[in-house]
Amino acid sequence: MISAPIIPTEPFSSMPAQFRRVGEHSEWADANRGGAAIDSFLEGPSFDRAGNLYVVDIPFGRIFRISPVGDWALAAEYCGWPNGLRIASDGRILIADYRLGLMQLDPAKGEVSAVLSHRNTEGFRGLNDLTIASNGDILFTDQGQTGLHDPTGRVYRLRAGGPLELLLSNVPSPNGIVLDAEEKVLFVAATRGNCIWRGPLMPDDTLSKVGNFFQLYGPTGPDGLTMDSAGNLVIAHPGSGSVWLIDPQGEPVARVKGPAGCFITNLAYGYDADGQANDWLYLTESNNGAILRAKMPVRGRTLVSHRQAG
Repeated sequence: MISAPIIPTEPFSSMPAQFRRVGEHSEWADANRGGAAIDSFLEGPSFDRAGNLYVVDIPFGRIFRISPVGDWALAAEYCGWPNGLRIASDGRILIADYRLGLMQLDPAKGEVSAVLSHRNTEGFRGLNDLTIASNGDILFTDQGQTGLHDPTGRVYRLRAGGPLELLLSNVPSPNGIVLDAEEKVLFVAATRGNCIWRGPLMPDDTLSKVGNFFQLYGPTGPDGLTMDSAGNLVIAHPGSGSVWLIDPQGEPVARVKGPAGCFITNLAYGYDADGQANDWLYLTESNNGAILRAKMPVRGRTLVSHRQAG
């Protein structure tokens, strides 16, 4: 058991009843939630410059916009399984879609279109999450059904100029992904290995000496990742209903503990009116279709979507 000071959560908002798909069958849930009857499964939190929180509902192909006061609106619905979501510096909403590949949402029109659906005529296994570098490169995980039985999950980088590069091809279920502040180290959540991989980016932009940075425990491994302004790695760990704050040496700093039975899949820091990340951390709690939040000891790292002009 890992020991660290506990930070409590509080409720922020919950999906309204009119949006819950009670009693509807989901092919995604058959494969990924043991066939359970679920009315939603939230993921991919990301804030826009107006203070709205975007989240995805994977099994029913929906993207929601939650206002600063917690009101929900359906931003888009389409025939995919949106998983990760990040907002680019130009305002585009990029989506790692488990079924369709790398997609984008025009928030003004509510239209979803393809960015990249395959590599060399081969479809992806099932995209999970993504992060955006300061130069516009998009790094994303291709998880599918990989795990310790089949450690062939992949991590790609789509250069801002167009070329697609394979960075890793042997990850047991690559999930959350984030770069450090200097963009010289890549962190990847290896969910079925229940650990975080750390990969230094070499001068030629390839990965080398990839290692196990932090080992977790329990029935479900780490999911979404982000960083705070002090260089600490922030890890959503649904199996323990927790978020772990880990310093650059791999030591636990704090643990955010959700209510009993919660399943925290992903996270995002909120923003002040001046466009700087603040110390409120927002969490998708997917078992109950809710958003929790926690007051953290350090501000989050301001993302590309807010650092650069659109």
